[in-house]
Amino acid sequence: MADLHVTWDAYHRSIERLAAKVAESGWRFDEIVCIARGGLRVGDTLSRIFKAPLAIISTSSYTGEAGTERGELTVAKHMTMTTAALGERILLVDDLVDSGITLDVVKRHLLERFPEVREVRTAVLWYKACSKFAPDYYVDYLAENPWIHQPFEPYDLMTPSDLVGRGR
Repeated sequence: MADLHVTWDAYHRSIERLAAKVAESGWRFDEIVCIARGGLRVGDTLSRIFKAPLAIISTSSYTGEAGTERGELTVAKHMTMTTAALGERILLVDDLVDSGITLDVVKRHLLERFPEVREVRTAVLWYKACSKFAPDYYVDYLAENPWIHQPFEPYDLMTPSDLVGRGR
């Protein structure tokens, strides 16, 4: 299958569709935790739509040229949040689930490290068939497991000097 190229408009529509799916489920959560970097925009938008506090946990597993090579998963020791503690019911969001390792590890991390957390559900824009982890909510199931080119990827190859003098 060919790669999937996503425009900014399609990206934003997918986030809105994800919000609708979560809302239609009737499940109520106390807080959103997004996985940075891919889940930042998704988490921010859902936080605004649901008027829910947003916490951020960073992970890293893709390296190499333009972040296309999978390496060892690293999960940040600390999480950034504006609440004193996480809520009991967490909506964990990312942009996609590929192997499933990141969502699985971070979900277990939240349940093990934060005693106040009782339930974690997961939400992504794209769910690839090759994943060993099934998200609770997703927008598109990708049976052919395409590489997804997201609209912000040009920034991975850009440096500040590329921008100096541009658009003045």
